[in-house]
Amino acid sequence: MHLWQKLLTAIFCGRADRPNPALMLVLCLCLRQATCSYAAVYFVASTGSDTNPGTIERPFATVSRAQQAASAGDTVYLRGGLYFLDNSHITATNPPWAVVNHINKSGVSYVAYPGERPVFDFSRVQPVGWRVTAFLVTANDCVFKGFDVVGVQVTIQTNHTQSECFRVAGGNRNRFEQLAMHDGMGIGWYLTAGASNLVLNCDAYNNRGLDSGSMGNTDGFGAHPCSTNHTGNILRGCRAWFNSDDGFDLINAWAQVTVDNCWAFYNGYFTNFSSTGGDGNGFKVGGYGVSGGLVPIPPPRHRTQFCVAARNRANGFYANHHTGGLDWFNNTAYANRYNFNLLCNLDAQSSSNDVPGFGHVMKNNLGFMARTAEVTNIGPSNDVSFNYFTLDVTVASNDFASLDETLLVLPRQPDGALPYIAFMRLLGSSDLVDAGMDMAQAYAGAAPDLGAFEYGLQPQPALAIGQLTTNIVLVCSGGWAGGPVKLQAAEWFTPNSVQWESTGTNVFDVTGTCTFRLSVPAGQMQQFFRLALP
Repeated sequence: MHLWQKLLTAIFCGRADRPNPALMLVLCLCLRQATCSYAAVYFVASTGSDTNPGTIERPFATVSRAQQAASAGDTVYLRGGLYFLDNSHITATNPPWAVVNHINKSGVSYVAYPGERPVFDFSRVQPVGWRVTAFLVTANDCVFKGFDVVGVQVTIQTNHTQSECFRVAGGNRNRFEQLAMHDGMGIGWYLTAGASNLVLNCDAYNNRGLDSGSMGNTDGFGAHPCSTNHTGNILRGCRAWFNSDDGFDLINAWAQVTVDNCWAFYNGYFTNFSSTGGDGNGFKVGGYGVSGGLVPIPPPRHRTQFCVAARNRANGFYANHHTGGLDWFNNTAYANRYNFNLLCNLDAQSSSNDVPGFGHVMKNNLGFMARTAEVTNIGPSNDVSFNYFTLDVTVASNDFASLDETLLVLPRQPDGALPYIAFMRLLGSSDLVDAGMDMAQAYAGAAPDLGAFEYGLQPQPALAIGQLTTNIVLVCSGGWAGGPVKLQAAEWFTPNSVQWESTGTNVFDVTGTCTFRLSVPAGQMQQFFRLALP
């Protein structure tokens, strides 16, 4: 007899007017456990078939077939390899879009199989007269992690058309992580409706339109929630470069969006640095055009913080005719035409109503080497204390560990985090260290530093003996890629820094490693070594 049968017998054998409450509780728990369902796992592979059962031995061929089989709580593992899609894989049309993967079932995770990297190539998806969406997400609570989307096409040669790698049109609480959207004509990630979506550690690069119209629509990331209820969308740890329009674009957003710890560089350029004709901003934050459209009242205060904008063709950080103030905290701009352009508009009805920026709150921002001007279009009614352009500080090349822009494209760390690089990181000797204002964010020292990178919060590099004979080889690891480091020595260990002598300097390579080779003097009994970051 099963346990639940014994419990039923025990209860029903008792007095009907006085059942045993303890037994009833146990019965409820057991019945609840008996009806529990367990999450399933399915597999998709480039060598699979949609007539397979979706096991690891006999995987599906398409994401759409896996979604059909899955239920909320299930995981779909995407095996590594190259997936070629064509027009036969279009599963839905939503004029003017043709959709390949319409994700409309909530609670399913689509993740790369551990240790493998799937690549979905959409270059053969070319429906005549339709925009293309590789992944349309209208479901909630889904996860997309660890794969590439490449080659998304634009097929309509008219002004202002576009395609997208990912389009969120009503999905909430979805997570997009460690994705790369590149080498196509589509926007990397694009939201029109939905709340509390997180885009984490994703890259969008080398995306450019088909003609002049679509060139000006192809951003790396676009967040444009159409309702004041669509709050909580966050882009964090993302990079956008060589996109034909902007790196990050929040135009026509009716709800607040946060852009945190993201990098935008080389946008508005082809890879040979000729102009694409697109806008070419790093971070275009807000605005509603100037042609008389509707605007939310009050306008949302988008938050852009700890971000880097480098050598974009137009502005690094741009308010884009926004009809109110925005929040800009601890951002770093380098070699953009204008590093910070705070242009506002009174009502979005006409360009004649453009005015210098008003209502902005700017703290701890840093810029250097703007090609035309550091800051433009900023009016008197802003809170701009504690920025490099309002403080008594001098910004010069010797403030930084490195100005090598090529470090920005280094591979990400194993956990998907941005590469640990020396570009625009302050040296300890800089007067920009401890020059900022406490904004309830972690910092080291007496006060926050200016810019996106806080000196002193980084983990210290490690020093180990790689070889010991008559010569000693010391291996340093865990440093800023491209950053300088000093080796210091003393005969006795001491906390007194003046008793340590410098024995050499070096630069960490792209892996954050460097070596020091030293001769051991005859008769030297002992010597202590330590690393010092400048």
